[in-house]
Amino acid sequence: MTEHKVPDEMRRVLDEVFRDRDEVTRRELYSCASGHIQLSADMLGQLNELPERSYTRQELTEAIDRLIEGGPASRP
Repeated sequence: MTEHKVPDEMRRVLDEVFRDRDEVTRRELYSCASGHIQLSADMLGQLNELPERSYTRQELTEAIDRLIEGGPASRP
């Protein structure tokens, strides 16, 4: 099983945004994340690098992991 690099505060954001839905858009994620003062400006900036589309929690977690590792948000 792959270990994810998503910070704890970002996990809380994911828990909140996916509480009652299976998919969210980048915009919905960013809106939720911007209310969490523990998230760094760098992390918020990285979220803006995500392509605008709908994501499942798994897809979003993997995309955020890639951003944290310094790679592109989406796979080629």
